[in-house]
Amino acid sequence: MSRLTKPLLLEGPAGVGKTELAKTLAAATGRRLLRLQCYEGQDETKALYEWDYGKQLLYTQILRDKAAELLADTATLEDAVDRIAGADSAFFNERFLAPRPLLEAVRSEEPVVLLVDEVDRADEALEAVLLEMLAEYQVSVPEIGTFVAKAPPYVVLTSNNTRDLSAALKRRCLHLFLKYPDADRELEILRSKDTGLDDAAAQRLVQIVRGLRGLDLRKAPSISETIDWARTLAVLGVSELDAEVLDDTVSVVAKYERDVQRSRDALPRLVDPNATVPASLDHDHGHTHSHGSHTHGGHTHDHEDDGRRVRAAKDAPGRHDDSFGARGGPAEAPAAPREVRSGQGARSFAPNRGSARRRPV
Repeated sequence: MSRLTKPLLLEGPAGVGKTELAKTLAAATGRRLLRLQCYEGQDETKALYEWDYGKQLLYTQILRDKAAELLADTATLEDAVDRIAGADSAFFNERFLAPRPLLEAVRSEEPVVLLVDEVDRADEALEAVLLEMLAEYQVSVPEIGTFVAKAPPYVVLTSNNTRDLSAALKRRCLHLFLKYPDADRELEILRSKDTGLDDAAAQRLVQIVRGLRGLDLRKAPSISETIDWARTLAVLGVSELDAEVLDDTVSVVAKYERDVQRSRDALPRLVDPNATVPASLDHDHGHTHSHGSHTHGGHTHDHEDDGRRVRAAKDAPGRHDDSFGARGGPAEAPAAPREVRSGQGARSFAPNRGSARRRPV
Protein backbone atom coordinates (compact mmCIF):
# COMPACT_ATOMS: atom_id res chain seq x y z
CA MET A 1 0.00 0.00 0.00
CA SER A 2 2.69 2.51 0.99
CA ARG A 3 5.00 1.65 -1.90
CA LEU A 4 2.24 1.47 -4.49
CA THR A 5 0.71 4.71 -3.15
CA LYS A 6 -2.77 3.36 -3.74
CA PRO A 7 -5.82 3.54 -1.47
CA LEU A 8 -6.85 0.37 0.37
CA LEU A 9 -10.47 -0.81 0.30
CA LEU A 10 -11.40 -3.05 3.25
CA GLU A 11 -14.61 -5.06 2.89
CA GLY A 12 -16.23 -7.52 5.28
CA PRO A 13 -18.94 -7.93 7.91
CA ALA A 14 -19.41 -5.27 10.56
CA GLY A 15 -17.21 -5.59 13.59
CA VAL A 16 -14.21 -7.49 12.20
CA GLY A 17 -11.79 -4.61 12.83
CA LYS A 18 -11.72 -2.63 9.58
CA THR A 19 -11.87 0.77 11.28
CA GLU A 20 -9.46 -0.40 13.97
CA LEU A 21 -6.95 -1.36 11.25
CA ALA A 22 -6.89 2.22 9.97
CA LYS A 23 -6.43 3.57 13.50
CA THR A 24 -3.60 1.12 14.10
CA LEU A 25 -1.97 2.15 10.82
CA ALA A 26 -2.00 5.79 11.94
CA ALA A 27 -0.55 4.88 15.33
CA ALA A 28 2.15 2.65 13.82
CA THR A 29 3.28 5.27 11.29
CA GLY A 30 2.95 8.26 13.62
CA ARG A 31 0.55 9.98 11.22
CA ARG A 32 -2.48 12.04 12.14
CA LEU A 33 -5.79 10.27 11.47
CA LEU A 34 -8.48 12.12 9.50
CA ARG A 35 -11.86 10.39 9.40
CA LEU A 36 -14.75 10.88 7.01
CA GLN A 37 -17.80 9.02 8.36
CA CYS A 38 -20.15 8.36 5.46
CA TYR A 39 -23.94 8.33 5.65
CA GLU A 40 -26.93 8.44 3.33
CA GLY A 41 -27.62 11.85 1.81
CA GLN A 42 -24.10 13.15 2.41
CA ASP A 43 -22.90 15.71 -0.16
CA GLU A 44 -19.54 17.08 -1.21
CA THR A 45 -19.70 20.04 1.19
CA LYS A 46 -19.35 17.58 4.08
CA ALA A 47 -16.56 15.65 2.40
CA LEU A 48 -14.46 18.14 0.39
CA TYR A 49 -14.85 21.76 1.51
CA GLU A 50 -17.36 24.46 2.30
CA TRP A 51 -17.27 28.23 1.98
CA ASP A 52 -17.53 30.18 5.23
CA TYR A 53 -20.20 32.58 3.98
CA GLY A 54 -20.72 34.09 7.41
CA LYS A 55 -17.09 35.11 7.61
CA GLN A 56 -17.23 36.51 4.08
CA LEU A 57 -20.27 38.61 4.94
CA LEU A 58 -18.62 39.93 8.09
CA TYR A 59 -15.54 41.00 6.14
CA THR A 60 -17.72 42.67 3.54
CA GLN A 61 -19.55 44.71 6.19
CA ILE A 62 -16.30 45.77 7.83
CA LEU A 63 -14.76 46.79 4.50
CA ARG A 64 -17.85 48.65 3.25
CA ASP A 65 -16.18 52.05 3.50
CA LYS A 66 -13.08 50.79 1.75
CA ALA A 67 -15.23 49.39 -1.04
CA ALA A 68 -16.90 52.80 -1.44
CA GLU A 69 -13.50 54.45 -1.84
CA LEU A 70 -12.57 51.79 -4.41
CA LEU A 71 -15.63 52.66 -6.51
CA ALA A 72 -15.57 56.44 -6.01
CA ASP A 73 -13.94 57.30 -9.33
CA THR A 74 -15.96 54.86 -11.46
CA ALA A 75 -18.28 56.56 -13.95
CA THR A 76 -20.47 53.66 -15.09
CA LEU A 77 -21.94 50.46 -13.65
CA GLU A 78 -19.73 48.41 -15.94
CA ASP A 79 -16.64 50.16 -14.58
CA ALA A 80 -17.74 49.45 -11.02
CA VAL A 81 -18.30 45.75 -11.81
CA ASP A 82 -14.88 45.50 -13.42
CA ARG A 83 -13.29 47.20 -10.42
CA ILE A 84 -14.99 44.75 -7.98
CA ALA A 85 -14.06 41.77 -10.16
CA GLY A 86 -10.43 42.76 -9.84
CA ALA A 87 -10.75 42.32 -6.08
CA ASP A 88 -12.33 38.83 -6.20
CA SER A 89 -9.23 37.24 -4.78
CA ALA A 90 -9.74 39.23 -1.57
CA PHE A 91 -13.00 37.39 -0.87
CA PHE A 92 -12.45 34.07 -2.60
CA ASN A 93 -9.30 32.66 -1.10
CA GLU A 94 -8.26 30.03 1.39
CA ARG A 95 -9.07 32.42 4.24
CA PHE A 96 -12.79 31.72 3.75
CA LEU A 97 -12.41 28.06 2.81
CA ALA A 98 -13.58 25.56 5.44
CA PRO A 99 -11.77 22.31 4.62
CA ARG A 100 -13.44 18.95 5.19
CA PRO A 101 -11.48 15.67 5.59
CA LEU A 102 -10.66 15.15 1.89
CA LEU A 103 -9.31 18.66 1.32
CA GLU A 104 -7.62 18.71 4.71
CA ALA A 105 -5.77 15.48 3.87
CA VAL A 106 -4.48 17.07 0.64
CA ARG A 107 -3.54 20.44 2.19
CA SER A 108 -1.82 18.96 5.23
CA GLU A 109 1.86 19.84 5.49
CA GLU A 110 2.51 16.52 7.23
CA PRO A 111 1.44 13.13 5.78
CA VAL A 112 -1.77 11.77 7.29
CA VAL A 113 -3.96 8.67 7.26
CA LEU A 114 -7.37 9.35 5.72
CA LEU A 115 -10.14 6.97 6.78
CA VAL A 116 -13.29 6.97 4.61
CA ASP A 117 -15.47 4.87 6.89
CA GLU A 118 -18.49 2.87 5.66
CA VAL A 119 -18.35 4.26 2.14
CA ASP A 120 -21.14 1.86 1.15
CA ARG A 121 -23.59 3.92 3.23
CA ALA A 122 -22.99 7.02 1.13
CA ASP A 123 -24.82 7.76 -2.11
CA GLU A 124 -23.22 7.01 -5.47
CA ALA A 125 -22.81 10.76 -6.08
CA LEU A 126 -20.28 10.94 -3.27
CA GLU A 127 -18.34 8.08 -4.84
CA ALA A 128 -17.88 10.27 -7.93
CA VAL A 129 -16.55 13.07 -5.72
CA LEU A 130 -13.99 10.66 -4.26
CA LEU A 131 -12.58 9.54 -7.60
CA GLU A 132 -10.27 12.52 -8.20
CA MET A 133 -8.88 12.26 -4.70
CA LEU A 134 -8.33 8.49 -4.89
CA ALA A 135 -6.69 8.58 -8.31
CA GLU A 136 -4.42 11.65 -8.09
CA TYR A 137 -4.52 12.81 -4.47
CA GLN A 138 -5.86 16.20 -5.45
CA VAL A 139 -9.00 18.29 -4.94
CA SER A 140 -10.28 20.93 -7.36
CA VAL A 141 -11.93 24.10 -6.00
CA PRO A 142 -13.46 26.04 -8.90
CA GLU A 143 -13.13 29.47 -7.24
CA ILE A 144 -9.45 29.00 -6.40
CA GLY A 145 -7.86 26.13 -8.32
CA THR A 146 -6.52 22.63 -7.70
CA PHE A 147 -4.84 21.52 -4.51
CA VAL A 148 -2.32 18.69 -4.92
CA ALA A 149 -1.04 16.74 -1.92
CA LYS A 150 2.55 17.49 -1.01
CA ALA A 151 2.82 14.17 0.81
CA PRO A 152 0.35 11.54 -0.46
CA PRO A 153 -1.84 10.35 2.42
CA TYR A 154 -2.51 6.74 3.28
CA VAL A 155 -6.16 6.30 2.33
CA VAL A 156 -8.24 3.50 3.83
CA LEU A 157 -11.86 2.93 2.78
CA THR A 158 -14.14 0.51 4.65
CA SER A 159 -17.35 -1.15 3.48
CA ASN A 160 -19.83 -3.48 5.19
CA ASN A 161 -21.18 -4.59 1.77
CA THR A 162 -24.64 -3.09 2.29
CA ARG A 163 -24.53 -2.24 -1.43
CA ASP A 164 -22.19 -2.77 -4.36
CA LEU A 165 -19.58 -0.08 -4.91
CA SER A 166 -18.91 1.30 -8.38
CA ALA A 167 -16.32 -0.30 -10.61
CA ALA A 168 -14.56 3.07 -11.00
CA LEU A 169 -13.98 3.31 -7.25
CA LYS A 170 -12.82 -0.29 -6.90
CA ARG A 171 -10.45 0.10 -9.83
CA ARG A 172 -8.60 2.86 -7.98
CA CYS A 173 -8.08 0.80 -4.82
CA LEU A 174 -6.26 -2.23 -3.58
CA HIS A 175 -8.78 -4.69 -2.18
CA LEU A 176 -8.72 -6.69 1.04
CA PHE A 177 -11.59 -8.76 2.44
CA LEU A 178 -11.63 -9.23 6.21
CA LYS A 179 -13.59 -12.05 7.83
CA TYR A 180 -13.98 -13.16 11.42
CA PRO A 181 -10.66 -14.49 12.76
CA ASP A 182 -10.16 -18.05 13.92
CA ALA A 183 -10.70 -18.95 17.57
CA ASP A 184 -7.05 -18.60 18.61
CA ARG A 185 -6.72 -15.17 17.03
CA GLU A 186 -9.99 -13.94 18.54
CA LEU A 187 -8.90 -15.18 21.97
CA GLU A 188 -5.60 -13.33 21.52
CA ILE A 189 -7.52 -10.14 20.73
CA LEU A 190 -9.73 -10.69 23.77
CA ARG A 191 -6.70 -11.10 26.03
CA SER A 192 -5.09 -7.94 24.63
CA LYS A 193 -8.09 -5.86 25.72
CA ASP A 194 -7.63 -6.80 29.40
CA THR A 195 -11.33 -7.48 29.97
CA GLY A 196 -10.80 -8.95 33.45
CA LEU A 197 -12.42 -12.27 32.54
CA ASP A 198 -10.70 -15.47 33.65
CA ASP A 199 -8.67 -17.04 30.83
CA ALA A 200 -10.56 -20.34 30.91
CA ALA A 201 -13.90 -18.50 30.79
CA ALA A 202 -12.58 -16.32 27.95
CA GLN A 203 -11.72 -19.39 25.90
CA ARG A 204 -15.18 -20.82 26.52
CA LEU A 205 -16.81 -17.49 25.64
CA VAL A 206 -15.01 -17.34 22.30
CA GLN A 207 -16.32 -20.79 21.39
CA ILE A 208 -19.87 -19.83 22.39
CA VAL A 209 -19.76 -16.63 20.33
CA ARG A 210 -18.51 -18.56 17.32
CA GLY A 211 -21.46 -20.92 17.81
CA LEU A 212 -23.85 -17.96 17.84
CA ARG A 213 -22.37 -16.72 14.56
CA GLY A 214 -23.39 -20.04 13.01
CA LEU A 215 -27.07 -19.31 13.73
CA ASP A 216 -29.44 -17.60 11.33
CA LEU A 217 -29.16 -14.19 13.01
CA ARG A 218 -29.97 -10.82 11.55
CA LYS A 219 -26.65 -9.51 12.89
CA ALA A 220 -23.88 -11.85 13.94
CA PRO A 221 -21.88 -10.91 17.07
CA SER A 222 -18.80 -8.86 16.23
CA ILE A 223 -15.40 -9.01 17.87
CA SER A 224 -16.04 -5.75 19.70
CA GLU A 225 -19.27 -7.20 21.08
CA THR A 226 -17.39 -10.30 22.26
CA ILE A 227 -15.10 -7.94 24.17
CA ASP A 228 -18.13 -6.14 25.64
CA TRP A 229 -19.64 -9.47 26.72
CA ALA A 230 -16.39 -10.51 28.39
CA ARG A 231 -16.21 -7.22 30.29
CA THR A 232 -19.85 -7.56 31.34
CA LEU A 233 -19.25 -11.04 32.73
CA ALA A 234 -16.11 -9.85 34.51
CA VAL A 235 -18.01 -6.97 36.14
CA LEU A 236 -20.61 -9.47 37.36
CA GLY A 237 -17.85 -11.59 38.87
CA VAL A 238 -18.51 -14.60 36.65
CA SER A 239 -15.73 -17.18 36.68
CA GLU A 240 -17.58 -20.14 35.18
CA LEU A 241 -19.96 -19.84 32.26
CA ASP A 242 -23.36 -21.49 32.46
CA ALA A 243 -26.51 -21.19 30.39
CA GLU A 244 -28.32 -19.12 33.02
CA VAL A 245 -25.81 -16.29 33.30
CA LEU A 246 -25.28 -16.23 29.53
CA ASP A 247 -29.04 -16.12 29.00
CA ASP A 248 -29.25 -13.06 31.27
CA THR A 249 -26.48 -11.19 29.43
CA VAL A 250 -26.84 -12.35 25.81
CA SER A 251 -28.41 -9.03 24.79
CA VAL A 252 -24.88 -7.57 24.95
CA VAL A 253 -24.11 -9.36 21.68
CA ALA A 254 -27.60 -9.92 20.22
CA LYS A 255 -29.11 -6.60 19.21
CA TYR A 256 -32.50 -7.66 17.82
CA GLU A 257 -35.36 -9.34 19.66
CA ARG A 258 -35.45 -12.29 17.26
CA ASP A 259 -31.68 -12.72 17.58
CA VAL A 260 -31.92 -12.63 21.38
CA GLN A 261 -34.55 -15.38 21.41
CA ARG A 262 -32.68 -17.59 18.95
CA SER A 263 -29.47 -17.12 20.89
CA ARG A 264 -31.16 -18.04 24.17
CA ASP A 265 -32.62 -21.18 22.62
CA ALA A 266 -29.17 -22.25 21.40
CA LEU A 267 -27.16 -21.37 24.51
CA PRO A 268 -27.88 -24.60 26.48
CA ARG A 269 -26.49 -26.70 23.63
CA LEU A 270 -23.52 -24.37 23.09
CA VAL A 271 -22.58 -24.52 26.77
CA ASP A 272 -23.20 -28.27 27.06
CA PRO A 273 -24.01 -30.30 23.92
CA ASN A 274 -25.54 -33.01 26.14
CA ALA A 275 -27.80 -30.61 28.02
CA THR A 276 -31.54 -31.29 28.18
CA VAL A 277 -33.41 -28.41 26.58
CA PRO A 278 -36.59 -27.27 28.40
CA ALA A 279 -39.86 -28.50 26.92
CA SER A 280 -40.98 -24.98 26.04
CA LEU A 281 -37.89 -24.47 23.87
CA ASP A 282 -38.17 -27.92 22.33
CA HIS A 283 -41.74 -27.24 21.32
CA ASP A 284 -41.08 -23.89 19.72
CA HIS A 285 -37.80 -24.33 17.87
CA GLY A 286 -36.25 -26.91 15.67
CA HIS A 287 -37.97 -30.10 16.93
CA THR A 288 -39.87 -32.66 14.92
CA HIS A 289 -43.67 -32.76 15.03
CA SER A 290 -45.74 -35.05 12.84
CA HIS A 291 -49.20 -36.56 12.79
CA GLY A 292 -47.84 -40.05 13.41
CA SER A 293 -45.29 -39.37 16.14
CA HIS A 294 -43.92 -36.65 18.43
CA THR A 295 -40.26 -36.45 19.45
CA HIS A 296 -39.93 -34.88 22.91
CA GLY A 297 -37.09 -35.08 25.43
CA GLY A 298 -35.41 -37.87 23.51
CA HIS A 299 -38.48 -40.20 23.53
CA THR A 300 -40.78 -40.91 20.61
CA HIS A 301 -44.52 -41.04 21.21
CA ASP A 302 -46.69 -42.60 18.52
CA HIS A 303 -50.07 -40.82 18.49
CA GLU A 304 -51.53 -43.50 16.24
CA ASP A 305 -50.70 -46.30 18.72
CA ASP A 306 -52.12 -44.23 21.56
CA GLY A 307 -55.34 -43.79 19.59
CA ARG A 308 -55.67 -47.53 19.01
CA ARG A 309 -55.32 -48.19 22.75
CA VAL A 310 -57.98 -45.63 23.59
CA ARG A 311 -60.40 -47.07 21.05
CA ALA A 312 -59.73 -50.63 22.25
CA ALA A 313 -60.58 -49.58 25.81
CA LYS A 314 -63.86 -48.07 24.65
CA ASP A 315 -64.73 -51.25 22.77
CA ALA A 316 -64.77 -53.42 25.92
CA PRO A 317 -67.41 -56.19 25.93
CA GLY A 318 -70.77 -55.21 27.38
CA ARG A 319 -70.32 -51.51 26.64
CA HIS A 320 -72.99 -51.55 23.92
CA ASP A 321 -76.32 -53.39 23.63
CA ASP A 322 -76.90 -56.34 21.37
CA SER A 323 -77.89 -54.16 18.41
CA PHE A 324 -74.56 -52.34 18.12
CA GLY A 325 -71.87 -54.99 17.56
CA ALA A 326 -68.59 -54.31 19.25
CA ARG A 327 -65.54 -53.59 17.11
CA GLY A 328 -63.32 -56.59 16.78
CA GLY A 329 -66.03 -59.21 17.22
CA PRO A 330 -69.03 -60.46 15.26
CA ALA A 331 -72.12 -58.27 15.41
CA GLU A 332 -75.40 -59.62 16.75
CA ALA A 333 -78.59 -59.59 14.73
CA PRO A 334 -79.19 -56.16 13.20
CA ALA A 335 -81.88 -53.98 14.66
CA ALA A 336 -85.29 -54.00 12.97
CA PRO A 337 -85.68 -51.38 10.24
CA ARG A 338 -87.66 -48.27 11.10
CA GLU A 339 -91.09 -47.89 9.54
CA VAL A 340 -91.62 -44.91 7.26
CA ARG A 341 -95.20 -43.63 7.26
CA SER A 342 -96.90 -42.59 4.10
CA GLY A 343 -96.67 -38.92 3.45
CA GLN A 344 -93.37 -38.50 5.23
CA GLY A 345 -91.44 -38.63 1.97
CA ALA A 346 -93.88 -36.26 0.35
CA ARG A 347 -93.29 -33.71 3.06
CA SER A 348 -89.54 -34.14 2.74
CA PHE A 349 -89.41 -33.66 -1.03
CA ALA A 350 -92.23 -31.19 -1.46
CA PRO A 351 -91.33 -28.02 -3.42
CA ASN A 352 -90.31 -25.00 -1.36
CA ARG A 353 -92.93 -22.42 -0.67
CA GLY A 354 -91.50 -18.93 -0.68
CA SER A 355 -87.91 -17.94 -1.04
CA ALA A 356 -86.67 -20.08 1.87
CA ARG A 357 -87.68 -23.19 3.77
CA ARG A 358 -89.19 -22.47 7.12
CA ARG A 359 -87.23 -23.72 10.04
CA PRO A 360 -89.00 -25.06 13.11
CA VAL A 361 -89.05 -22.65 16.01
